[in-house]
Amino acid sequence: MASNDTLNIRQLLTPANLRPLAAPLLIIMILSMMVLPLPVFLLDVFFTFNIAVSVMVMLVAMYSRKPLDFSVFPTVLLMTTLLRLSLNVASTRIVLMHGHSGPDAAGKVIEAFGHFLVGGNTAVGIVVFVILTIINFVVITKGAGRIAEVSARFTLDAMPGKQMAIDADLNAGLIDDKEAKRRRKEIAQESDFYGAMDGASKFVRGDAVAGILILVINIVGGLFVGVVQHDMAVGDAAHNYTLLTIGDGLVAQIPALIISVAAGLVVSRVGDDGDIGGLVIGQLFSNPQVMLLTAAIIGVLGLIPGMPNLVFLLLALSLGALAWTRRKKMAEEAVTAAAAQPAAPAAAAPEAQEASWNDVAPVDVLGLEVGYRLIPMVDKAQDGELLKRIRGLRKKFAQEVGFLASPVHIRDNLELRPNAYRIALKGVEIGSGEAYPGQFLAINPGRVSGTLPGRETKDPAFGLPAVWIEPAHREQAHALGYTVVDASTVVATHLNHLILNHAAELLGRQETQALLDHIGKDAPKLVEDLVPKLLPVSTVQRVLQSLLEEGVNIRDMRSIIEVLAEHAPRTQDPAQLTARVREALGRAIVQSLFPGNAEVQVMALEPGLERILMQAMTSGGDGGVIEPGLADTLLRQTAQIAQRQEDIGLPPVLLVPAQLRMLLSRFLRRAVPSLKVISNNEVPESRTIRVTAMIGAQG
Repeated sequence: MASNDTLNIRQLLTPANLRPLAAPLLIIMILSMMVLPLPVFLLDVFFTFNIAVSVMVMLVAMYSRKPLDFSVFPTVLLMTTLLRLSLNVASTRIVLMHGHSGPDAAGKVIEAFGHFLVGGNTAVGIVVFVILTIINFVVITKGAGRIAEVSARFTLDAMPGKQMAIDADLNAGLIDDKEAKRRRKEIAQESDFYGAMDGASKFVRGDAVAGILILVINIVGGLFVGVVQHDMAVGDAAHNYTLLTIGDGLVAQIPALIISVAAGLVVSRVGDDGDIGGLVIGQLFSNPQVMLLTAAIIGVLGLIPGMPNLVFLLLALSLGALAWTRRKKMAEEAVTAAAAQPAAPAAAAPEAQEASWNDVAPVDVLGLEVGYRLIPMVDKAQDGELLKRIRGLRKKFAQEVGFLASPVHIRDNLELRPNAYRIALKGVEIGSGEAYPGQFLAINPGRVSGTLPGRETKDPAFGLPAVWIEPAHREQAHALGYTVVDASTVVATHLNHLILNHAAELLGRQETQALLDHIGKDAPKLVEDLVPKLLPVSTVQRVLQSLLEEGVNIRDMRSIIEVLAEHAPRTQDPAQLTARVREALGRAIVQSLFPGNAEVQVMALEPGLERILMQAMTSGGDGGVIEPGLADTLLRQTAQIAQRQEDIGLPPVLLVPAQLRMLLSRFLRRAVPSLKVISNNEVPESRTIRVTAMIGAQG
């Protein structure tokens, strides 16, 4: 039983269990010193501890890289202030009770500060104490408090902007949720820290005022106690109690001054590249030219008659030697850096140069060329907003479509108009437009209630009427019903629209192989059984491209590979394999067109027209041939009915038999780009189909 109790006590006394008790025990100790009398030895120990803590706090402040690395400093500031005040109370009690016995009545620490620091001269001690108090109160504490107050105000004002920047980075895909939470927490802590420092600095100022009052009270009280209670002579009482009081005040004010300096160091530092000592040395003594000029000025002053020539000339020589050493070191570093760089090849004469494969420049898969006024939007050095949006677009494309597209290569083109940009796919232009940095594009979605002053244009992505407006008219545009976006959003939206429309062309052989390798990490056997045993990579690529051409994403690669592996032994035709994959993905295809469990409201072919097209399929050989008159009527009626579907808020979807789907999809795609053609086999049995319009032949 006793051994168990001993074990429990040992467990309770472990450092992990004692650490939470440190702060309550320190507070209890501080309050006890204000109430209970202390032995002289303990008073010396606590005064020494107070000095050690203040030095430690200043060193921690100097080696902290940023203010939040010492976020507990306001609390430490409060606790050290309370410790000093409690020591003042305890020492005052001892001085008044035993001061008549001699200068060592209050301990060796107070005696040392009273005798050796000020030579036992009470007048000098009072002057030194007052000067230290003024320095602490008027200079250091006031300056640190002002910096903390201004920093807290500006940090609070900047919080909305910082939060919006975090949200923008999160939406653009530059950071994840954990990093966003960490940044938001850091911003909140920074604001709380400067606010706490602003309040904590008032404790130090109050401590300085309390030190002066305690000095006066101790001197007056000591004279009264010494003369009245102990029958001392006025001169002896004044000497003893004043010397003890000055020692007590100095032993408290010097740690207070050190803590105030630490507070100033914490709130006044800028940047987080290193500790304060390294930053000061690195920035103050890094330029040899500055040290040479300083040495010259000090040397000239040292040559003036009547000046302390030896001191000035010695300092000038020291600075000159330091500057010479620094310049020599910089020259050696420059030589070492130049030697580390590869030597530039000698320029050959033009007639001696031969053509090589290096002269064959590869064509960028995706390229964005901008005029010179748009360069700041894509300049990394200027933190171009468009760069972040493009990175976010690639990530969003990979998540929604199912593969990682090639990077967008951005370059300036002086042949373009200053505000123009050009988007190229494999070296061929697929889109262009103009953007005006500093202005906003107000897009008319079709229901605005007024007009805006500005440069009329069209939205480059969707062709809607729009106006480039000044920032002052932004709120007016919102009020009139316009959709307002900035210049970088205009370019990014246009680029995103084109990338989605040309997704099939972006899926090359290399991207297909990378996609299969990625799937193979989780399902290696599934990929090995398909490629290259049953199908070559080129056939898989063609199937995936066929899906992308009709707006079907390929995120469900597992299902696609399983269907291809099932049907590849019977056919190698990409068109037939695509049809089988579409049937397997039918639920997802219909869900993307008609979300939820709503009715599948589609257009359909008139039975007679359907029979004619089926006959054309069987008699026209591979792919089928439609009679020109019938083709013209089919195109015209499909376009008209599809437009009516869009006007009533329904997606233009044509439901046809599986045999006709591929033929009609290719035939109608160019005339009606927004039309989606699905087959009966692709609609899940759980979905209800309702035909809203019939397409029939005339004549």
